[in-house]
Amino acid sequence: MERKLPLFIVTGASGSGKTFVIKELRRILPDFDIFDPDHLVEFIGHDWEKMRNIWLRVARNIAQGGRMTILCGTMMPWDIEKCVDFPFFDHVYYINLHCNEEIREQRLRERNWSDEEIENHKHFAKRLLEIADEAYSPPMPTVDTSNTDVTEVASQIKEWVLQYAY
Repeated sequence: MERKLPLFIVTGASGSGKTFVIKELRRILPDFDIFDPDHLVEFIGHDWEKMRNIWLRVARNIAQGGRMTILCGTMMPWDIEKCVDFPFFDHVYYINLHCNEEIREQRLRERNWSDEEIENHKHFAKRLLEIADEAYSPPMPTVDTSNTDVTEVASQIKEWVLQYAY
Protein backbone atom coordinates (compact mmCIF):
# COMPACT_ATOMS: atom_id res chain seq x y z
CA MET A 1 0.00 0.00 0.00
CA GLU A 2 1.29 3.46 -0.91
CA ARG A 3 2.05 5.98 1.78
CA LYS A 4 -0.29 8.95 1.50
CA LEU A 5 1.23 12.44 1.51
CA PRO A 6 -0.42 15.73 2.45
CA LEU A 7 -1.51 18.35 -0.07
CA PHE A 8 -1.05 22.07 0.61
CA ILE A 9 -3.34 24.80 -0.68
CA VAL A 10 -2.50 28.49 -0.53
CA THR A 11 -5.91 30.08 -0.93
CA GLY A 12 -7.36 33.57 -0.68
CA ALA A 13 -9.61 35.97 -2.53
CA SER A 14 -8.41 37.44 -5.81
CA GLY A 15 -5.75 40.09 -5.37
CA SER A 16 -4.27 38.56 -2.23
CA GLY A 17 -0.94 37.58 -3.81
CA LYS A 18 -1.28 33.84 -4.52
CA THR A 19 0.23 34.02 -8.00
CA PHE A 20 2.79 36.64 -7.02
CA VAL A 21 4.33 34.42 -4.31
CA ILE A 22 4.81 31.31 -6.48
CA LYS A 23 8.24 32.20 -7.89
CA GLU A 24 9.65 32.84 -4.41
CA LEU A 25 8.05 29.68 -3.01
CA ARG A 26 9.68 27.65 -5.76
CA ARG A 27 13.03 29.20 -4.88
CA ILE A 28 12.82 28.44 -1.14
CA LEU A 29 10.94 25.11 -1.38
CA PRO A 30 12.74 23.27 -4.22
CA ASP A 31 11.58 19.86 -2.95
CA PHE A 32 7.93 20.76 -3.57
CA ASP A 33 6.00 21.06 -6.82
CA ILE A 34 4.13 24.38 -6.81
CA PHE A 35 1.41 25.34 -9.26
CA ASP A 36 -1.04 28.13 -10.09
CA PRO A 37 -4.30 26.32 -10.94
CA ASP A 38 -5.53 29.34 -12.90
CA HIS A 39 -3.02 28.54 -15.64
CA LEU A 40 -5.52 26.02 -17.04
CA VAL A 41 -8.29 28.61 -17.57
CA GLU A 42 -6.91 29.34 -21.04
CA PHE A 43 -7.49 25.70 -22.03
CA ILE A 44 -10.60 24.57 -20.13
CA GLY A 45 -12.34 27.85 -19.33
CA HIS A 46 -13.97 28.43 -15.98
CA ASP A 47 -15.03 24.85 -15.27
CA TRP A 48 -13.78 25.00 -11.68
CA GLU A 49 -14.88 21.45 -10.82
CA LYS A 50 -12.91 20.03 -13.73
CA MET A 51 -9.96 22.25 -12.85
CA ARG A 52 -9.89 21.04 -9.22
CA ASN A 53 -10.08 17.42 -10.34
CA ILE A 54 -7.24 17.89 -12.81
CA TRP A 55 -4.99 19.53 -10.22
CA LEU A 56 -5.68 16.88 -7.60
CA ARG A 57 -4.89 14.21 -10.18
CA VAL A 58 -1.60 15.97 -10.97
CA ALA A 59 -0.81 16.26 -7.24
CA ARG A 60 -1.72 12.60 -6.71
CA ASN A 61 0.70 11.54 -9.45
CA ILE A 62 3.42 13.72 -7.98
CA ALA A 63 2.78 12.19 -4.54
CA GLN A 64 3.16 8.71 -6.00
CA GLY A 65 6.71 9.77 -6.82
CA GLY A 66 7.27 10.80 -3.19
CA ARG A 67 7.01 14.57 -3.64
CA MET A 68 4.48 16.97 -2.17
CA THR A 69 2.48 19.63 -3.99
CA ILE A 70 1.44 23.16 -3.15
CA LEU A 71 -1.49 24.61 -5.12
CA CYS A 72 -1.75 28.41 -5.03
CA GLY A 73 -5.35 29.11 -5.94
CA THR A 74 -8.74 29.79 -4.47
CA MET A 75 -10.05 26.42 -3.34
CA MET A 76 -12.49 25.54 -0.61
CA PRO A 77 -12.45 22.33 1.45
CA TRP A 78 -16.02 21.33 0.59
CA ASP A 79 -15.10 21.48 -3.12
CA ILE A 80 -11.76 19.70 -2.74
CA GLU A 81 -13.43 16.89 -0.74
CA LYS A 82 -15.65 16.14 -3.77
CA CYS A 83 -12.65 15.53 -6.04
CA VAL A 84 -12.10 11.98 -7.23
CA ASP A 85 -8.50 11.92 -5.96
CA PHE A 86 -9.16 13.50 -2.54
CA PRO A 87 -8.92 10.11 -0.71
CA PHE A 88 -5.36 9.66 -1.98
CA PHE A 89 -4.01 12.40 0.31
CA ASP A 90 -3.23 11.99 3.97
CA HIS A 91 -4.63 15.47 4.66
CA VAL A 92 -5.26 18.72 2.81
CA TYR A 93 -3.94 21.81 4.59
CA TYR A 94 -4.99 25.38 3.81
CA ILE A 95 -3.40 28.77 4.43
CA ASN A 96 -5.12 32.04 3.54
CA LEU A 97 -3.42 35.01 1.91
CA HIS A 98 -5.24 38.23 2.75
CA CYS A 99 -4.78 41.94 2.12
CA ASN A 100 -6.73 44.97 3.25
CA GLU A 101 -9.62 46.28 1.14
CA GLU A 102 -7.73 49.26 -0.26
CA ILE A 103 -4.82 47.14 -1.48
CA ARG A 104 -7.19 44.50 -2.90
CA GLU A 105 -9.14 47.16 -4.78
CA GLN A 106 -5.93 48.68 -6.16
CA ARG A 107 -4.63 45.28 -7.31
CA LEU A 108 -7.92 44.32 -8.94
CA ARG A 109 -8.37 47.70 -10.64
CA GLU A 110 -4.94 47.17 -12.21
CA ARG A 111 -6.49 44.04 -13.78
CA ASN A 112 -9.45 46.11 -15.04
CA TRP A 113 -11.98 44.39 -12.80
CA SER A 114 -15.46 45.86 -12.48
CA ASP A 115 -16.72 47.49 -9.27
CA GLU A 116 -19.09 44.55 -8.77
CA GLU A 117 -16.30 41.96 -9.08
CA ILE A 118 -14.11 43.92 -6.67
CA GLU A 119 -16.90 44.15 -4.10
CA ASN A 120 -17.62 40.43 -4.42
CA HIS A 121 -14.00 39.59 -3.67
CA LYS A 122 -13.85 42.00 -0.75
CA HIS A 123 -16.83 40.16 0.76
CA PHE A 124 -15.32 36.77 -0.04
CA ALA A 125 -12.05 37.80 1.64
CA LYS A 126 -13.96 38.75 4.79
CA ARG A 127 -15.82 35.46 4.71
CA LEU A 128 -12.57 33.49 4.54
CA LEU A 129 -11.41 35.22 7.71
CA GLU A 130 -14.74 34.48 9.44
CA ILE A 131 -14.71 30.76 8.69
CA ALA A 132 -10.97 30.10 9.11
CA ASP A 133 -11.42 28.47 12.52
CA GLU A 134 -14.66 26.59 11.93
CA ALA A 135 -14.53 25.28 8.35
CA TYR A 136 -10.90 24.17 8.29
CA SER A 137 -9.10 21.47 10.24
CA PRO A 138 -6.67 22.46 11.53
CA PRO A 139 -7.85 26.09 11.60
CA MET A 140 -6.61 27.99 8.57
CA PRO A 141 -3.88 30.53 9.34
CA THR A 142 -3.81 33.87 7.51
CA VAL A 143 -0.83 35.76 6.11
CA ASP A 144 -1.37 39.48 5.60
CA THR A 145 0.08 40.46 2.23
CA SER A 146 -1.05 44.11 2.32
CA ASN A 147 2.39 45.60 2.87
CA THR A 148 4.48 42.48 3.44
CA ASP A 149 7.43 41.77 1.16
CA VAL A 150 6.98 38.67 -1.02
CA THR A 151 10.05 37.03 0.54
CA GLU A 152 8.47 37.35 3.99
CA VAL A 153 5.12 36.02 2.75
CA ALA A 154 6.88 33.03 1.18
CA SER A 155 8.89 32.49 4.36
CA GLN A 156 5.70 32.35 6.43
CA ILE A 157 4.17 29.87 3.98
CA LYS A 158 7.32 27.76 4.09
CA GLU A 159 7.23 27.66 7.90
CA TRP A 160 3.58 26.58 7.78
CA VAL A 161 4.21 23.88 5.14
CA LEU A 162 7.20 22.40 6.94
CA GLN A 163 5.26 21.86 10.16
CA TYR A 164 3.01 19.36 8.30
CA ALA A 165 5.36 17.96 5.63
CA TYR A 166 7.10 14.64 6.05
